[in-house]
Amino acid sequence: MSSLRGDSVEPGRIGVLSLGFWNFYTVTMYALDVKNFSKCYDQTLAVDNISLEIPQGEFFGLLGRNGAGKSTLINCTTGISTPTSGVIEVFGNDVVTEYREARKKIGLCPQEFNVDIFASVEDILWYMGGFFGMKRDIRKKRSDALLAQLDLESHRQKEFRHLSGGLKRRVMIARAMIHDPELLILDEPTAGVDVELRHELWKYLRLINQQGKTIVFTSHYLEEVEHLCTRIAIINHGKIVALDTKENLMKNGDSLEKKYLEITKK
Repeated sequence: MSSLRGDSVEPGRIGVLSLGFWNFYTVTMYALDVKNFSKCYDQTLAVDNISLEIPQGEFFGLLGRNGAGKSTLINCTTGISTPTSGVIEVFGNDVVTEYREARKKIGLCPQEFNVDIFASVEDILWYMGGFFGMKRDIRKKRSDALLAQLDLESHRQKEFRHLSGGLKRRVMIARAMIHDPELLILDEPTAGVDVELRHELWKYLRLINQQGKTIVFTSHYLEEVEHLCTRIAIINHGKIVALDTKENLMKNGDSLEKKYLEITKK
């Protein structure tokens, strides 16, 4: 009789041996798993008991007006802030108790340009790679690849302050990608970017998503959320007021913008 080995089980499936037979169960890997998460600042409740599951490989849209709670969720996911209650996990790692492991899996492109504006493009990527403990040879290879992919090679020695707004956005995405994270969080990455560059960034983001990268995308340009995202959550006053596929949200022929305004006015 041939032996049965647990390591022969396909990825994403669990094998349970019962009465001599293997039974297999499909297990969904969540890139981001938010459970009953709340956040208070002094006496202000910024996020009110939300739960959210984003499977690995999804291109997920997170919408809401300024102050709705989007940035609070992002900040608590990335360790900038800590939850008041609830649990946030990134690929199974708790962002509080297993911060280092969780943070390594996240690439964050914030809305603000939180970089040394006097540093060169190349140095910005180099420093961030060092922050994540990348070896010099791997860091160099990865940096060169990102500069090429995002058409930044001719700007690598320029100081950040001398770049156009569109180039600065590309640098921020490259910095978020330097350690090849499994989850990429983009907080309004195309704000202030011209139409041509916006479409170039869309093409790049679609490509890396097709290659398996999970993307959480926030934007006030709802047409780009329509183009890019497969599922969308709308946050209003700290609560998730809608969570569905793009097709279901627009099933009556409404634009996403119309549906968003309808939901957030309630």
